[in-house]
Amino acid sequence: MGPEARWGITLPLTGVPLMDQRDLVARLPDLGYTDAWSAELNGLDAFTPLAFASEWAPTLRLGTAIVGIYGRAPVTLAVQAGTLAAIAPGRFVMGIGTSSKVAVEQWNGIPFEKPYQRSRDMLRFLREALAGAKVSHEYETFSVDGFRLEPAPKVPPALALAALRPGMVKLAAAEAGIAITNWLAPADVPKVRAVAGPDCELVARIFVLPTEDADTARAIGKRVLAAYLTVPVYAAFHEWLGRGDQLAPMLAAWNSGDRRGAVAAIPDALVDELVIHGPAEYCRERVAQYHATGLNTPSIAILPTPGIDLPDAIAKLAPA
Repeated sequence: MGPEARWGITLPLTGVPLMDQRDLVARLPDLGYTDAWSAELNGLDAFTPLAFASEWAPTLRLGTAIVGIYGRAPVTLAVQAGTLAAIAPGRFVMGIGTSSKVAVEQWNGIPFEKPYQRSRDMLRFLREALAGAKVSHEYETFSVDGFRLEPAPKVPPALALAALRPGMVKLAAAEAGIAITNWLAPADVPKVRAVAGPDCELVARIFVLPTEDADTARAIGKRVLAAYLTVPVYAAFHEWLGRGDQLAPMLAAWNSGDRRGAVAAIPDALVDELVIHGPAEYCRERVAQYHATGLNTPSIAILPTPGIDLPDAIAKLAPA
């Protein structure tokens, strides 16, 4: 018997200042949500929204999806993970990942080198450090000499790894037990599950536009997809999933500098696969399809949508 089926949402909620989200977050458990997974790129950090959520909704499982492993030093990651594990004992999942070459090299000036090895090393270091061990080890991609987390959390957090292709999925299953993915259609889940095995929890962020205006939803979806699927790791992921030919016109336009043409080259059918849109009740049914195909934990990310009532959408997207 594999991991249980859960139902998550992405924090912070879009379009609402963080400190105005208390009442919305506090309602989530009563609506049936089990999880809240944060995101981090160029806005709010991944830890602070979860720290607030730990008080606003003290039964939710909280996870970072993901924290990059290049922009923070190993000890910094351990300290931050230990802090959140201490304030939400038994309810925190430390999800890490490589992020992208743009975020690592272009934004931070850090070489994006040996992503597989650094992911492996960071998971092994965090497991030791968060258990309270004194760590002195020369890893392949960094070294730690004499560090001990004091105090270590009474309940070490679970670990998770962002994984988009077979090598990383296998690493996540072996070293963390939880694999986090992104931009996945229900029909893609069995391919990832086959690599992960039956006992690895699969988490995926599911992008939702709860609107009946299909033209607007597709226009928004195409812009978001172009921003993501032109990133080499995502392009490679979808080539593995069998979408190489479908994405080739978009990538050709993007790589030639034609951003508008790249967006236009994304087929409506691809948006409909990867971005859930329609009435909120229909969107909820589409999210449930992920459970049916082998995903344990969908984390709904409500994209900024003109005219939606966010509290109403959150309620209608809750598990039936």
